[in-house]
Amino acid sequence: MQLNPLLLRALLTVLASVVIGGVDWWLRPVAPTPSQAVWPQVGAATAVARWTSVASGTIPMPEGAAAAHASTLLVMPEGSAAVLTAFWFAGDRESAANVQIAASQWERATQRWSAARLVVNREALGTQLGWGVRRLGNPVAWLDGQSRMHLFVVATGWGGWAASRILHLRQTSASTGLAELRFEPVRVLPLSWLWNTSFLVRNAPLPLVDGGMVLPVHFELGIKYPVVLRFDRDGGFKGMARMSNRHHALQPTLLMQSPHKWLALLRDQRTDGKVGVVGTADGGVRWSDLPDLKLDNPDAAIAGLGLGTGQMVLAHNPSTTSRNTLALSQSSTGDAWALVKVLEQGSDGEEYSYPSLAWAEGQLWVSYTANRKRIAWQRLARSTSSTGNAP
Repeated sequence: MQLNPLLLRALLTVLASVVIGGVDWWLRPVAPTPSQAVWPQVGAATAVARWTSVASGTIPMPEGAAAAHASTLLVMPEGSAAVLTAFWFAGDRESAANVQIAASQWERATQRWSAARLVVNREALGTQLGWGVRRLGNPVAWLDGQSRMHLFVVATGWGGWAASRILHLRQTSASTGLAELRFEPVRVLPLSWLWNTSFLVRNAPLPLVDGGMVLPVHFELGIKYPVVLRFDRDGGFKGMARMSNRHHALQPTLLMQSPHKWLALLRDQRTDGKVGVVGTADGGVRWSDLPDLKLDNPDAAIAGLGLGTGQMVLAHNPSTTSRNTLALSQSSTGDAWALVKVLEQGSDGEEYSYPSLAWAEGQLWVSYTANRKRIAWQRLARSTSSTGNAP
């Protein structure tokens, strides 16, 4: 007896779906357990009154690179030759074939950014993985419990950014010094049954007391929603949790309010968008949608940082239509924010976007894209008071 070809095709499709679903269920980690976050080493100030830019400039570019975007700042351990390492992607333009991941370090001895170096090569990465990498972007860095660097980057094969995967890379060089810094792929993070596509990373992780971290990412295929990933102190992937029922929110940035109470602020893809909010009170196990902030968002990335109890800062574009202004706002509660400094004010058509924040050497550091051509940076000092006037 010969089966009807259409029936056979249908049976094979069902069988394949069951196999894919079963493998996905087996490979994907369980939901994360409660986690305890750790504050930056900021100090005991109870309120932030004023921020002053004490230094600024642009980070050196790799030779021949005409475009730069999506920087991230990594604070280096005490005693390192560098205070910070900055990563970003550079090439002819976004999605160009020659885009690579670049890096530079703020050197303690010289108090300057080092010459930039390309540290992740698209073609070499494709050879190591065994499949072609068409695009690279959005590097995010982390130091594990052994002070090894990890990089999480967005990579695509065929298709646009919505067909991306998140690649986990780990330092293989003996030193974190830029001259010899090397990475190798650990794996593509197993996040989706659809060949792990449509998950992207952008913002910095939240460090945990146990030496692990929580990494904010988002899903981006048709609908957009935020997700958190849990890693142990060695970089082992331990779990994931969806953060919101919204379908238009992406690129979450995590802000600690207490060791177990965190906020995630969200980029909004809607017209006339506002900064979205979700929160957790149990260390990232359960998340709830909260009312949008009264902060405009022009479908642009944001970066937040919790500095201590009642001390939160946010770098963002305060508009629904333009990225030509980059601002710094602060809050003591997380629901009411006040603009405290304009970091950049450009003309029509200019862009200052995709900020990253870090606390190092007793000051706030900001890096951001400047007109898609350079990575700009500022270092800000704060004046504090016991009462303050922060919202």
